[in-house]
Amino acid sequence: MTKLPVFSFTRGVAPVLVTIPHAGTALMPEMAGRMTPTGAALPDTDWYMERLYAAAADLGIGMLRANYSRYVIDLNRGADDATLYPGRPKTGLVPELTFDGEPIYRVGEMPDEAEIEARRDLYWQPYHDAVAEELARLKARWGWAILWDGHSIRNEIPRLFEGRLPDLNFGTDEGRSCNASLIAPIIQSANRQTHYTYILNGRFKGGYTTRHYGQPSNGLHAIQLEKAKSIYLDHQDAPWPMGRIKSRTVVEMVGNFLEIAKNWRP
Repeated sequence: MTKLPVFSFTRGVAPVLVTIPHAGTALMPEMAGRMTPTGAALPDTDWYMERLYAAAADLGIGMLRANYSRYVIDLNRGADDATLYPGRPKTGLVPELTFDGEPIYRVGEMPDEAEIEARRDLYWQPYHDAVAEELARLKARWGWAILWDGHSIRNEIPRLFEGRLPDLNFGTDEGRSCNASLIAPIIQSANRQTHYTYILNGRFKGGYTTRHYGQPSNGLHAIQLEKAKSIYLDHQDAPWPMGRIKSRTVVEMVGNFLEIAKNWRP
């Protein structure tokens, strides 16, 4: 049994749902003792996402946030662990390595197939059942629903990508996960943010969540936003302190994006 709920959920009244799959830091019972010091530090966590999306509540937008670490199970990967980016290192449904390629588990302590299956049942399935249920509710109420998948990542991770990422990385599965008229004004808003660089469908085009739930022909639209950690952290190393002034600007910007999504009509 899990000690914490798999996720925290605040229901909204707008036709938008914010999902935050990688901000959790809870671990399975006795899991920490099996991990390396690097793994136990949870360096690939999407720190402070719920604080950066604080405007959602004021806009009447619901939020579903995972409570458990992506090292327990990555909720933005399919249950079959299919490759999302062919030719790139695979981070995995149940990761064994950090983004930098460091072992997460001590030698001989990695989960076997039976444990991975149990994690799917305990953590992955309830989370995605909740996402699907809420999107269905919003669509029934409005006739459409928008899923906004919130993430953050270091600007530079040589093992996963070359060079330096832009500050804002929007993904719509090459335009397949949402209507063009929805993403266009959001990109226009990003273009007005002169302090930040941005890209649409660059290195990150959207993970499982965006690709699976984004079905524009069925009234379901999905957008992923990977924010560079440098735009809101004072530095990107432990203990990952949040920059007070930097983060305030990001909160306002994200709120603008969400307001555009809320006010969009098919």
